[in-house]
Amino acid sequence: MSVDALTVALATRSYSLDVRPGVARSWPAATAVRQASARVVVTNRTIAALYPELVAGTQCNLRIELEDGERYKTADSVDVIHSALLRARCDRKCIIVAVGGGVVGDTAGFAAATYMRGIPFIQVPTTLLAQVDSSIGGKTAINHPLGKNMIGAFHQPSAVFIDPLLLNTLPDAELSAGFAEIIKHALIRDAAYLDWLEANSAGLLARDPELLTHAIRRSCEIKAAIVEADEFETGERALLNLGHTFGHALEAVLGFGTWLHGQAVGCGLVLATDMSARLGLIDSAAVARVQRIVSAFRLPVRVPAQASTSALVDAMLLDKKNEGGRVRFILLEAIGRGVIRPESVELAAQVIDAHR
Repeated sequence: MSVDALTVALATRSYSLDVRPGVARSWPAATAVRQASARVVVTNRTIAALYPELVAGTQCNLRIELEDGERYKTADSVDVIHSALLRARCDRKCIIVAVGGGVVGDTAGFAAATYMRGIPFIQVPTTLLAQVDSSIGGKTAINHPLGKNMIGAFHQPSAVFIDPLLLNTLPDAELSAGFAEIIKHALIRDAAYLDWLEANSAGLLARDPELLTHAIRRSCEIKAAIVEADEFETGERALLNLGHTFGHALEAVLGFGTWLHGQAVGCGLVLATDMSARLGLIDSAAVARVQRIVSAFRLPVRVPAQASTSALVDAMLLDKKNEGGRVRFILLEAIGRGVIRPESVELAAQVIDAHR
């Protein structure tokens, strides 16, 4: 198996995605870290207890521990980071190293994007979802009570260190949540990859290291290629939001943290596929297949009763991807090929009601 690092090629902002077992411990040797005036690790209490060697020691001048959970992906947490940096008199040549899942990476990345108008940062993702999705592409953001990821900035990392061994301590529910993004990558870009995922679901859930490394690497390849083609989401990068219009609405209506992000996206993939079929883009067999695969990875496929259809529609209308009063849905015109379609929400409401 190749251990060559992948690259996100963005002219002067190109950076490596190093995907291999044990690589997390290599972050102090990164060029950007060695050149920094100070090294600031942002993590959470859970990761600090599990992997103290990654977040302490001589390579760390300052450690900031956030609370653990989606409900802490807020402006208050960004203020905690900014205040610590200011108290330590960190200058524009310091670097933030985000060691944690998507909440840590997004929050620390947004803090890096806004501190002194932008300082470098590195991602060391510790969850499957972060390893295949949120750590790649430079989208940093925090949540607002009215919507997910509504306040943020594009700020590319200097490097990403993706270590499958860190997943050994990941709770089963969070491992499953990461597979929602992996399934998404296959659905929008690689039908053969979806075949492979379907055939290897049991081994992947059992954390077979070779299977996991392959899945992570293939998903990173897909996301890197899309980001390279459309860094600021003016076109095809929006395809990466398959399942997210429904998923973000579910998260907001249920209350951030009630469902893991990947759980909401998993259900959203089923809903988006059904909507595609109702528009005549794909057949009903594809809907049944996607529902079967999502369920095989232990993700929800039904909309909870407490999330009313009207509340979900209202949340979708607040989505930042909307244009001209219409919701921009990401749908499927075939397994392995996504499409961007502005649609009204009436059909979405029918889909939601059909999956209760």
